[in-house]
Amino acid sequence: MAIFQAEYYSYATKTHRSFTAVIPLEPENGNKTEDYNRGPFPTVYLLHGYTGSRTDYLTQSGIAQWAQKHRCAVIMPDGGNFFYLDCEAMGEDYGRLIGEELVEATRQMFNLSCRREDTVIAGLSMGGFGAIINGLRYPEVFGSVIAMSSALIVEDIISGRIEKEHLPSVPLSYYRTVFGPADQVANSVKDPVFLAKKDLEKGCFPRLFLSCGTEDFLWRNNLSFHEELEKMGYPHTFWTAPGVHNFDFWNQALPAGLDWCFG
Repeated sequence: MAIFQAEYYSYATKTHRSFTAVIPLEPENGNKTEDYNRGPFPTVYLLHGYTGSRTDYLTQSGIAQWAQKHRCAVIMPDGGNFFYLDCEAMGEDYGRLIGEELVEATRQMFNLSCRREDTVIAGLSMGGFGAIINGLRYPEVFGSVIAMSSALIVEDIISGRIEKEHLPSVPLSYYRTVFGPADQVANSVKDPVFLAKKDLEKGCFPRLFLSCGTEDFLWRNNLSFHEELEKMGYPHTFWTAPGVHNFDFWNQALPAGLDWCFG
């Protein structure tokens, strides 16, 4: 396999953005076949969590080995701490960065498949939320979504519950900056339930794989989203196991999601 550290100028965020790319090279046994390196490769866009970085999966999971074994490219961008949303207050479009710009840029750089069914968006925690939002926002781009322990806090923001239960280390002004006014979040492109209903109505929607540990502090949020999807008839898989909000759980959930997607 080859691991690239790349940087390009992002018009969506008006600054240079970096990402890590894992590109398969030749089979592990060294018996290179004629078409192995030609591609185009199926691709997973893998999003990190809050305070995380694009190298988290390389250092704490076996994603590089999986990519090599399954002849699949993996793109891991630096997403900052903006929930992969277009942030009007900052004038930086992190949603457009992930759903449009990064996909177009990496397809120019590497021999990646342009087929929707070969293009997957995945992530954990904040990145799980970003995967759901942008998978649903760009259903013509992403054929599948793998979301682990997703920070599905939109209901908390809309109801005002976030005002009481926010993390002590994160000021409320942060949520207000990222999500905008609470009364404008519902039925917007920042609302995953709204986007799921809209995609169903259009008849173009990505496959969804949701996972969360049963002891995770975000369990209630993920269960609620699963129940909303069931009510509207959105086909999806909800994979659960004992676990909390860490890589011990994600290193079970990620292979399960990838097997569900490519198996």
